[in-house]
Amino acid sequence: MVDPVEEIKHIEEHIVKGSAITKEEAASITEISAPDIFNLFASANKIRSHFRGDLVCLCSIVNAKSGFCSEDCSFCAQSSRSKAEIDTYPLLKKEHIIQKAREAKKYGIRRFSIVTSGRKISRKNLLDIADVISAIKHLGIIPCASLGLLREDELSVLKAAGLDRYHHNIETSAQHFPQICSTHGYDDKIRTIRAAHSIGLSLCSGGIFGLGETWQDRIDMAFALRELNVDSVPINFLIPIKGTPLGNRKLLHPLEALKIVSLYRFILPRKEIRICGGRTQVLGEFNSMIFLAGADGMITGNYLTTMGRSPEDDLKLVKMYGLRI
Repeated sequence: MVDPVEEIKHIEEHIVKGSAITKEEAASITEISAPDIFNLFASANKIRSHFRGDLVCLCSIVNAKSGFCSEDCSFCAQSSRSKAEIDTYPLLKKEHIIQKAREAKKYGIRRFSIVTSGRKISRKNLLDIADVISAIKHLGIIPCASLGLLREDELSVLKAAGLDRYHHNIETSAQHFPQICSTHGYDDKIRTIRAAHSIGLSLCSGGIFGLGETWQDRIDMAFALRELNVDSVPINFLIPIKGTPLGNRKLLHPLEALKIVSLYRFILPRKEIRICGGRTQVLGEFNSMIFLAGADGMITGNYLTTMGRSPEDDLKLVKMYGLRI
């Protein structure tokens, strides 16, 4: 019988030498449990350090348009199926969004993303956001956006205004996706990602964990992201929100959440692994272990409809580990 600790070390060494992990090797990682899981974290940390160095990328987002969504994503408080009580409003004024970007910049946050609800933004909103992107770029912070299922011509308008990166999560595996959304398909998401890639935008795409997916779904999603060659992979942990179809699900165990982070570092060793929604609620006291588990990025501040950690606290965490932003 193969020693799981030796197997993990063997896979780590091959990755550091430039080999790509197989699905079979990824599956063996998912079988690691306590106390061996801490050896997994140590290997993931070494892979992170080898390929990503000591730099941590912090980003901040603004919920620039909230609610009124036609889509039925089962995890989302803004969806058409949600009965959750949230603030709803049209696109924020330009000055409001720019002020949020200024606040992010004063903490040394590198990226600032404009996020809107809905299947996609209107043409008018697209042009308004392009104007905001141009202003944000002049502040000296890198502009990103998450605006739904846009076409290549629409994305080109944003790129011309100064957009650097487009965010569009695939959320879960192709097999599991129909269980969480029926108003658009997995293939719609892939088309948007490929459209952004075709015009030279940096790509940010990941998903949400705790939706009822299997470990095989998690592996399949990571391999799909590897094939798409995305630059940044946001990892979100489901916060069950009362009034949504998934509102009664339990939070992931923090060690399971950290194992997901390590799994993704093994599969995507050169990519930015960014910990996002659900970080404080799911990880709790284990939040300080995200870098040891292989992450090298995080969203700081609040999310769309849930609370996050303050930039001051996150900066202290980065410094505590001897890392830099």
